[in-house]
Amino acid sequence: MDEIGSNISLGEFLRARRQRLAPEEVGLSSYCRRRTPGLRREEVAQLAHIGTSWYTSLEQNRDVNPSEEVLDNLAAALRLTVDERRYLHMLAKPKELGKEKSQEVNVGIERMVGSLEPNPAVVLGRGWDLLIWNKAAELVFQLPVFSKGLQRRPNWMRRFLTDSSLRVNNNDWGAKAQAMIAQFRADYAHFPNDIRFKELIEEFMCISELFRETWPRHDVQIVADCHKQWNDPRIGEMEFEHVTLQQPNDPELKIMIYTASTDTAARLQGLLGIRGE
Repeated sequence: MDEIGSNISLGEFLRARRQRLAPEEVGLSSYCRRRTPGLRREEVAQLAHIGTSWYTSLEQNRDVNPSEEVLDNLAAALRLTVDERRYLHMLAKPKELGKEKSQEVNVGIERMVGSLEPNPAVVLGRGWDLLIWNKAAELVFQLPVFSKGLQRRPNWMRRFLTDSSLRVNNNDWGAKAQAMIAQFRADYAHFPNDIRFKELIEEFMCISELFRETWPRHDVQIVADCHKQWNDPRIGEMEFEHVTLQQPNDPELKIMIYTASTDTAARLQGLLGIRGE
């Protein structure tokens, strides 16, 4: 399972992106039927203005240390998105591993999350384990009552892959799950040797067919602020503006806030027993 499991490499990403492109998409002619999908290595090398043998060394993960200019040329040749371009640079120039930080939430963040009621708020740590959440999040996302003494914290990705109610309440569950997997891979690039990340990936490969199908594609996406709307039989139609915040001094923590629309907030206040102003 190494090739499609928890391992991560520049060569695998380049190969996946090369194979998804048709010659016509990059201005090349295809005169005969190809035995394999996508571009040939020599065609990518030509488009990126580098030697074929040198590009082959990149795909084979040899120690060739590509420059920023070469990486940018490859990104242009492979028609990478902004997120994919950033991911390519991370794979080629991995950061040195520092001392693993403790996944603790300080008092200020803890109080902030609690003060956001009735707007759901959660804090994710490395690997997307939930570190803290408020009562609105417990209600909306059906999370256990928060306690610092919980032996096993929920995991945001595991929850989305395995919670059957999410499939029922989201008509586009498959598309959302694929986007989350792409975001999970983008985060994994920051911690390619993290044992917890590797264990989670292997777990998800075992428990989720969608994860097994999606992970090898090497799709990447950075979490973006967005509008979210879905229906829950317990609560009704809900509408939120979703934002993700990260502290400059601790980027491993993600603070995810779902700011409810006026109608949704009023409904959540009633269910939570919160008095309005």
